[in-house]
Amino acid sequence: MPEESNVSLIGAYAPDFELPGVDGEVYHLTRYREQFRALVVIFMGNECPTVAQYIDRLKAMQTDFKEEGVSLIGINANAAQEGLKDSFEQMKRFAQAMELNFPYLRDPSQDVARGFGATMTPEVYLINQAGVICYHGAIDDQPQAADAVSQPYLRRSIQALLAGEAINPTDTAPQGTALTWRKTPVG
Repeated sequence: MPEESNVSLIGAYAPDFELPGVDGEVYHLTRYREQFRALVVIFMGNECPTVAQYIDRLKAMQTDFKEEGVSLIGINANAAQEGLKDSFEQMKRFAQAMELNFPYLRDPSQDVARGFGATMTPEVYLINQAGVICYHGAIDDQPQAADAVSQPYLRRSIQALLAGEAINPTDTAPQGTALTWRKTPVG
């Protein structure tokens, strides 16, 4: 299990990555972000109940902000050997069943999750076109009820970034399920 850090990555460059997507493409963060004004990296898992509660909201954000040059990217870093629920094949089924409208990538080494300091699913990072992390944390304040949201943190952060305004807050506590880390072989 990675060491937890209280060091904020806000204002730091996002760790670069090159990961396979369920669509058969390979996504390289630096090349991908050159196509967009902003990217939202979401660490997520196939069986996380909180991710399930947010799927429709995430798809709506992808639709709402696509024309403004924003793309969401889901990354599954959960250990596949803990069970087949987060295997690459299950990710493909999940993406199809949920009708994801954004790329869904596999982090098999868990190095990307470690680089970002991710510990939960869902946990989001908003990255500007220069590759700087501008927001980290929760999607909003109401995982269980979309109609009860009073603090749409991610949506407001995207709007502020696109408008060239300050993001506030820049860091919130993610809500969800702990990432499943690979067991280190004894040895």
